Amino acid sequence: MESFIFPLLLLLLVLPLFLASRKQKRAMQEMQQLQSSLAPGDRVMTSSGLYGTVTETAEDTVDVEIAPGVNTTWVRAAIREKVVVADELPEGIDESDDDAAERSLEADADTTKSADSETVTEDTADGEKVTSGAGAKSAEASKNA
Repeated sequence: MESFIFPLLLLLLVLPLFLASRKQKRAMQEMQQLQSSLAPGDRVMTSSGLYGTVTETAEDTVDVEIAPGVNTTWVRAAIREKVVVADELPEGIDESDDDAAERSLEADADTTKSADSETVTEDTADGEKVTSGAGAKSAEASKNA
């Protein structure tokens, strides 16, 4: 029984190292494929977060236009990812969905400030009005009087 414990412990230590190295190797391969596939017209983001459009490529460098008429030269390794432009979104994704969700949230929590800047009156989803803030007590007192 004791002879099986040592190989099992050894396997438990080596297996995570093997899986981590495979994941890292796959990520490096994907990055190399991305950098070799860069072509003029591609929207990219650099590792420092700068967005631009590829204008020219060379063996080890890429020229990126960051503003109209402003070209910078980058090492290919500095390109982190290609950026998907809204025109190139897959068919199932509709960017207007985000706008509709924002309008819905604004309608649910219609917040208005009264003359007293400390008091906030909020319409809840079930139609009740909730007053909160430092001036809420004085507003309730004047309403009850």
